[in-house]
Amino acid sequence: MSEKILKLGIPAGSLQKATIELFGKAGLRILDSERSYFPRINDEQIELVMLRAQEMSRYVADGVLDAGITGYDWVIENGSDVVEICELAYSKATSKPARWVLAVPNESKVQKPEDLEGGIIATELVNTTKKYFEGKKTNVKVEFSWGATEVKARLVDAIVELTETGSSLKANNLRVLDEVIISTTRFIANKDSWEDKFKREKLEDIALLLQAAIDARTRVGIKMNVKKEDLDAVLKILPAEKSPTVSNLAESDYVAIEVVIEEKVERSLVPALKRAGASGIITYPLNKVIH
Repeated sequence: MSEKILKLGIPAGSLQKATIELFGKAGLRILDSERSYFPRINDEQIELVMLRAQEMSRYVADGVLDAGITGYDWVIENGSDVVEICELAYSKATSKPARWVLAVPNESKVQKPEDLEGGIIATELVNTTKKYFEGKKTNVKVEFSWGATEVKARLVDAIVELTETGSSLKANNLRVLDEVIISTTRFIANKDSWEDKFKREKLEDIALLLQAAIDARTRVGIKMNVKKEDLDAVLKILPAEKSPTVSNLAESDYVAIEVVIEEKVERSLVPALKRAGASGIITYPLNKVIH
């Protein structure tokens, strides 16, 4: 066992599966995550702890953990004084930011936040919701909700709830009045840990690998063979971060081209390459893209 250890928190609950998959893509395999709150990882210098995202920033700020992954919403809600290493553009369902929204039943007469003066708001995000209404100069009572907040929308005057796709709100016949806060996943560190040379380098390495794995989700690699006489025509239609790699083949009339492209353009690009003279076209998924 290494004497130098980084204590790293990963979120349990809704982000758990997506986080474990992301770490795996980054080359950091997490084991026993279904059975243990202290799962193993294939790096002897990392010690993992699974915690709810809601609590993560507190433990990082207090130094119980060196670093952790949580939502920006919970860093703000807890008022945690931590170092933000980087933003990680992934969530439980999509790569879109999650939104905490103020919502009321479709049949409610309330049309704007100020109409809730004197009302009761149910939410898990209590402190942030209070600050939101203070900014609106609207007096409300904010009550903590122990889950299933959508159900309570018809028991109180409004709710502030987290939504990624909006499907749950629609299913419960709720309409959105306003956005309270937009949140993305963040990689955060304890301030003292960030000043430690070993821990900082380790955290920067992890951040690099995680961001590379996220970038790879939207890209694919593509290889092809091209006659030299068709090379200019093919290169003109190839999008790329940088110049494509062009290599000579044993057959002197041909070259091989390799490049990374956005996955969304693959289906239109491949036929265009074929028409321009490319052959032996192969596309393949990527694990990491490091800029």
